[in-house]
Amino acid sequence: MTIKLEKFGTNLISRPTGKEAYLAFRSKLEKIPENEEVVIDFQGVFVLTPSWADEFITPIQKRFKKRVRLLNTENPSVEATLETLKKAKEAKGKDTD
Repeated sequence: MTIKLEKFGTNLISRPTGKEAYLAFRSKLEKIPENEEVVIDFQGVFVLTPSWADEFITPIQKRFKKRVRLLNTENPSVEATLETLKKAKEAKGKDTD
């Protein structure tokens, strides 16, 4: 399955809209077969903030793990956000308290 983020807008900027987008899309995620790859396509997205991505992309990555592939991530805003999420995930993994 390919998820074209542009259909949610070109400026994906707030936690509430990211959560709303995820909840609206969740029923489609339920129908993905166990062996199908999930492609998240960033083509057409101009601005992506960590808060929006954390609400939409993070739960997809948690659920589908290595079956998630990111496409068209060359936009500087997308690159920076994905790097921020990666660092946050790594920091959570290091928490031992």
